[in-house]
Amino acid sequence: MAIVLDTDVIIRDERKAFDLKRWVASQPNEQFEVAAITVAELWHGAERATGAFKAERDGYIHRILSSVRVLPYTEATALEHARVWARLESSGKMIGYYNLIVAATALEHGSAVATFNQRHFANVTGLRVIVPA
Repeated sequence: MAIVLDTDVIIRDERKAFDLKRWVASQPNEQFEVAAITVAELWHGAERATGAFKAERDGYIHRILSSVRVLPYTEATALEHARVWARLESSGKMIGYYNLIVAATALEHGSAVATFNQRHFANVTGLRVIVPA
């Protein structure tokens, strides 16, 4: 099974609050992926950065993206997204819009999600959630 990395996992690594490289190495049989929306979130942060920090952030994002598969948002993703959205909205357990897309992308591909935001992703039926350690 592949693991979709949530944005918070990548950002914690960038900020040196989590060792993503070590954790990935501890999962030798897994393939790591990111949803296209995660790429947008990361680049948004880089676009808001200034000076030397912007250059560092750009380099970090390039390194991360060169080591994972980026899963596109397709028509099939959109259908899964709509299903998850409707279920969560009906249950009163709505989560963030970007988290919806990450969850839908993972479900579409039969992947788990690695996140430190277990509270939100746990509301998504059928989604395997991994909290990295």
